[in-house]
Amino acid sequence: MKALVLVDFQKEWADKNADDYIGGLSKLVEKTNKLIDACRSKNYKIIFTQHVELEDGPFSKNSQGVQLISELHKEKPDKIVVKHKVSPFYKNNLEKQLKNVKEIVVAGILTNMCVRSLIQDAYDRDFKITVVKDCCITYSKEVQDFTFKDLKETRPEIKFINLKEFD
Repeated sequence: MKALVLVDFQKEWADKNADDYIGGLSKLVEKTNKLIDACRSKNYKIIFTQHVELEDGPFSKNSQGVQLISELHKEKPDKIVVKHKVSPFYKNNLEKQLKNVKEIVVAGILTNMCVRSLIQDAYDRDFKITVVKDCCITYSKEVQDFTFKDLKETRPEIKFINLKEFD
C-alpha cells in the first residue's frame, strides 16, 4: 500500500497579514491538487498533517491559521493527523495511519522543518520515500535547495522528483 502525506498545508502560511506568511501559494496548491488527484486515482491513502500548538498563537487550536487551506482537494475519507511538534510522528496516530503502508509520497510546507522531519523519521522507519520537490516550499530557495541536497546526500535511497515526473 502507498500513501500521500501532505505536511501542514495550513492557512497561516497563506495569510498576507500573518507573521508566518510564506508568500503566494496558488501555484503550490495547484500542483499539490494535481498530485492529490493522481494519488487518489491510484488508490493511495491520503493523509494531511495539521500543526496545532498547545499555547495561544497563530497555530493554536481555535485560530484561523490552523485550518487546512480550503482550495486543497481534500475529501471525507482522507485522514488528518494533528501534531504538536515539528515531527509528524511525535505522540499522535501517524504511525497507526501508516500501518501496512510501504511507500510514502511527501509534499508540504516548511521543507526545512516539518517536511524534513517527516522524511527523516519515515526513513528511520524503513519507508520507501518519494519527495515531490515542487509540491514543497520554505522561506527561501537557498534553504529549500540545501535541504533537498542534504537529504539526498545523507539518504541516497530517497527519490526526489518534480510533479511532472510523478507516475
